Amino acid sequence: MATASAGRVDLAVIGGGVNGCGIARDAAGRGLSVLLVEQGDLAGATSSASTKLIHGGLRYLEHYAFRLVREALVEREVLLSAAPHIVRPLRFVLPHHRGLRPWPVLRLGLFLYDHLGGRRILPGTRSLDLRHDAAGVPLKPGFTRGFEYSDCWVEDSRLVLLNARDAAARGAQVLTRTRCAAARRAEGGWRLTLRDVETGSVTEVAARALVNAAGPWVAQVAELAGVARPQRVRLVKGSHIVTRRLFDHDRCYIFQNTDSRIVFAIPYEDDFTLIGTTDQDFTDGDPSSVAATAAEEAYLRDAVGAYFNKQVAPEDVVWRYSGVRSLYDDGATLAQEATRDYVLTLDAAEAAAPILSVFGGKITTYRRLAEAALEKLAPHLPELRAPWTARASLPGGDFPWNGTAALEAALRRDHPFLDNSEARRLVRLYGTEAPAVLGGARSAAELGEEFGAGLTAREVQWQMREEWARSAEDVLWRRTRLGLRLTPAQQDRLAAFMASQRVAERAAE
Repeated sequence: MATASAGRVDLAVIGGGVNGCGIARDAAGRGLSVLLVEQGDLAGATSSASTKLIHGGLRYLEHYAFRLVREALVEREVLLSAAPHIVRPLRFVLPHHRGLRPWPVLRLGLFLYDHLGGRRILPGTRSLDLRHDAAGVPLKPGFTRGFEYSDCWVEDSRLVLLNARDAAARGAQVLTRTRCAAARRAEGGWRLTLRDVETGSVTEVAARALVNAAGPWVAQVAELAGVARPQRVRLVKGSHIVTRRLFDHDRCYIFQNTDSRIVFAIPYEDDFTLIGTTDQDFTDGDPSSVAATAAEEAYLRDAVGAYFNKQVAPEDVVWRYSGVRSLYDDGATLAQEATRDYVLTLDAAEAAAPILSVFGGKITTYRRLAEAALEKLAPHLPELRAPWTARASLPGGDFPWNGTAALEAALRRDHPFLDNSEARRLVRLYGTEAPAVLGGARSAAELGEEFGAGLTAREVQWQMREEWARSAEDVLWRRTRLGLRLTPAQQDRLAAFMASQRVAERAAE
């Protein structure tokens, strides 16, 4: 494999979200030297603010987006097999009511959903009598029947991290907290000026080709590179809320509201329920500081309140988050109707150095997007090898899709000081790498300081060393979701510990 250096690379990727990291991983595995640049933390924006679903997009069938749905349906089982520690099967309950399409029409649509993607692992659709099924217990009495079908859940920010780690393992250089301050075409490629956000130090890098995967900042990066500012980019904001657990089973609900929007209620982190999303155009402000508004929160509470017996009060909300997606503007009147398909534009006129810009896409299809991106760049990178990611595991995912229980048992056997919940949490974050995270510890004391909810110094050190974690926020909200559980005092202790570790790192350099 080719290894990236600070001086010259084959491919530079701007943007450390799922699309940028997916492209970097694929390219590094095909023999290119790759540099990935992210201005903040990996998955620090849109890619950690998703609904956390790997799904075909049932509602897209109504728009006849069969290619998009089929591609996404196929990818469900590809990703489940590649990363079974962070991707899990999930059953979806669709309560039927008079506002939906007739029962036979929905059944036909779900039959198509079951068979369009060549499903092999996930179970198919079944009808539910909600008067006698546990899924009907939280619902209002008027909902008497429904459907149950399959999709998958994903820990979105860890999916990004695992792609970045695999890219780095294959020779890519990953620079976080690094902004591309300038980009210009020069003889034989691109000249990039990179600025370290924390230290202010500047580095010059040459690249033969450039990928603009900056998400909500895609237009600004295009302008920075001196190419035509995209005219057909549509920024759409999506917000979510997390509440205390609203129901006792492990299935998800999909609700359609009177405005035709879809809202999910998803079991989350064992003790919580994730509700989302909203869809509204984002026309002003900084995408990095976007937040859920009181109106959006009320909309989501009312949306699930139309179905559940228990109404969600403002004090039930324990967390809220929001993200901005850069979609291709297909002229749809409403934000929720704008296409979620990806669009790739290549600027390489008259043998100029190529720049590929990425618009849209779903987290489900990021791997296929990466393949399509490299296919467009292939004429400019003739040494590019064949696609390879369809059957390759992500770090920690080299075990059967249904093998997490066996991994948990093995981890408890080899580390008897772990209780069941601790072993389960570690396996679901790190998979087969969980023993490496523990670093051969023979007792809980050897894991060092415990910050709360099982998070120890040794795990934090792993994340700092192997996963580019720099702050307590990185650890609590992107590498784990333990921000839901740690008290402010515990979070402060974690921040102080990480600061001391960084001081020690600088002293050792």
